[in-house]
Amino acid sequence: MAAMTFVTGMCVFQLTRNVLLNPDVRINKAHRSMGVLENEEEGEKYAKHSLRNFLRTRPPQVMPSINRFFSDHDNN
Repeated sequence: MAAMTFVTGMCVFQLTRNVLLNPDVRINKAHRSMGVLENEEEGEKYAKHSLRNFLRTRPPQVMPSINRFFSDHDNN
């Protein structure tokens, strides 16, 4: 039951975050009626988030030490 509550909470958090922070989501009627939004600054701020900038410099590995252990040929 605790796992299901945790997963539901994570889903609600992600949906709320996207609705409130994503520049492509149009909530109010004025933004919905516009064909193209003029919000380049907001989009740049969303795309160049500090966490994303940090992760771009990191290798795409979840557990690098375990990957190195099993892929290193000297250990075998």
